[in-house]
Amino acid sequence: MLDQEMLHHESPAATMTVPTVFDIEGMKVMYGSFTAVRDITFHIPKNEITALIGPSGCGKSTVLRSLNRMNDLVRGAKVTGTVRYHDEDIYAPEVDPVELRRRIGMVFQKPNPFPKSIYDNVAFGPRLNGRKKGLDDLVEQSLRGAALWDEVKDKLKNSGLSLSGGQQQRLCIARAIAVNPDVILMDEPCSALDPIATARIEDLMRTLRDDYTIVIVTHNMQQAARVSDRTAFFTVNIDDHVGERTGELVEFDRSDVIFTNPSDQRTENYVSGRFG
Repeated sequence: MLDQEMLHHESPAATMTVPTVFDIEGMKVMYGSFTAVRDITFHIPKNEITALIGPSGCGKSTVLRSLNRMNDLVRGAKVTGTVRYHDEDIYAPEVDPVELRRRIGMVFQKPNPFPKSIYDNVAFGPRLNGRKKGLDDLVEQSLRGAALWDEVKDKLKNSGLSLSGGQQQRLCIARAIAVNPDVILMDEPCSALDPIATARIEDLMRTLRDDYTIVIVTHNMQQAARVSDRTAFFTVNIDDHVGERTGELVEFDRSDVIFTNPSDQRTENYVSGRFG
């Protein structure tokens, strides 16, 4: 089991001590002999939205998936350094990755509802965890939490696949929060959506922040600036001898600082469009 005791840590970018959910120290992720990211150190505060930005191939999604051990599912993946969740090392042998993923939910780039009814999509996780009573209320509560209830309350028996792309993504968010997680990880959740659906997801993220800690990977810098409290900027270090591309964390700070007054010239070049 993971201890829920909250400790306070000083973020390198913070001007005051804040409660954190994740403390990442010297993390390196390898796929076989390939180093995907290295020397990753930053701290993710509770009940904030943290955005991970940077060019393609810089390791944003690799870092995100390391937070709930999704990389365990990739053959040859190895994570070193320390990833602490509420001060517990999530890669310790005694940690159950299935239980960890219940507490740290994930929403993927492409909406992926199950080929089941809207109701059964939301009830799937709680049923898997053994819940049999109160499912109707839980489904309604979760759909309301994902700002979808009013649109689907009269068609809960319809397939989740019958919904629009934006509705499907909100259904996936409802499915994630139905198991009462602590954290929601979002990997490019709006990249497949139109601007109107994107705006609804962004509004939803701001609302969910009151109850959850959210970490989002996005290529959309405007989106990161709009919705996030803090931003981590990653870049790619290219080894000219072997041609290997390794992601590195350049800077982590409050989003208003990252987008208006970053401390590293590489960050300035990227957010101003002069990257490369």
